[in-house]
Amino acid sequence: MANLQPFKIDVAQDVLDDLKTRLAGIRWPDSPEADGWQYGANPAYLKELADYWLHQYDWRQQEALLNSFPQFKAEIDGVEIHFLYIKGKGASQPLLLTHEWPDSFFRFYKVIPLLTAPEDNSPAFDLIIPSIPGYGFSARTAVTSAATADIWAKLMTNVLGYTSFFAAGDFSITHTLAAKHPEVVKAIHVTDLGYPNGTEDWSSMTPEEQAFGQQIQHWFFAEGAFNMIQSTKPQTLGYSLNDSPIGLAAWIIEKFYAWSDTKGNMENSFTKDEMITNLMIYWVTQTINTSIRRYREDTLAAYAQGGPQPVPYVTVPTGLTVFPADSLTPEAWAARRANIQSYSRQEQGGRFAALEVPQLWVNEIRRFFGDKTANQ
Repeated sequence: MANLQPFKIDVAQDVLDDLKTRLAGIRWPDSPEADGWQYGANPAYLKELADYWLHQYDWRQQEALLNSFPQFKAEIDGVEIHFLYIKGKGASQPLLLTHEWPDSFFRFYKVIPLLTAPEDNSPAFDLIIPSIPGYGFSARTAVTSAATADIWAKLMTNVLGYTSFFAAGDFSITHTLAAKHPEVVKAIHVTDLGYPNGTEDWSSMTPEEQAFGQQIQHWFFAEGAFNMIQSTKPQTLGYSLNDSPIGLAAWIIEKFYAWSDTKGNMENSFTKDEMITNLMIYWVTQTINTSIRRYREDTLAAYAQGGPQPVPYVTVPTGLTVFPADSLTPEAWAARRANIQSYSRQEQGGRFAALEVPQLWVNEIRRFFGDKTANQ
């Protein structure tokens, strides 16, 4: 395993001291009369979270939790990549797990023991959980989703020595990885397969698919402003998010609320420690700017080709699990984009299912990958 360096997280104390000073001096904006989540991040919840962050949250305890998992760095295509690498028991199979925005590799911390050392006779996996370039403890370099997919293929084969592997997680990177490298990707599992981008022939769509397209169009008008600014002017946003911890929290926490099955209460889905630890990974590494800039890099790559292109069809076996607080992808739409061999809908959970409903998500991973083999 050439080019592989062990890594431990060790945040300098002056970074934590500076954070406390900023949290103690927040200049709060006024609150609208309807101060729930209708206007964005809930003021009451953010104030409660900020108070907990300042007076009760213990980064060193969370740092120790993160460091309990074996971590490494490797330079691939000139980009330093951070990743967790946990070997499974017995005849385990390699499984690459990719987070997305606005979470981090921390998304998967609950599922690690469930997948590497299951208590029953369920299959075990070698878990490889990288930080996307420009996120967390990977290099502060924003690259496209396609370039990240190429890096992932080299990480798994050139660095770790696998000849083939499974992959799950973020749609854009996981889908692209399978489309570009079907010779090494044996199967993928995702929780959505992307949205219409204007290249489709809607006259050929089923009524359910057309309804899905209308739902997504409405979603972009109601919830997609983050995508528009991150795809066009991310640098303008980056100044405030990198400078203000409560600004960072507001931008990220609102998405966790909107895309999760919270039923009106954030802590139905996530604890304060979980929310803040995810924020801390962005804060202590100063990677919020490069993380949102990936949207712009993907947009520029599309412009270079003359605009959005048809999404390539994935030939490798694909499993899709739809969670109710995420996009409700119809099976017919999914089948246009991938070789769907498993499609299911769950009754709870959202976009961050591995963190929010870990056992449900693990059950789906085991069910889909369990009867498949991957050569190592």
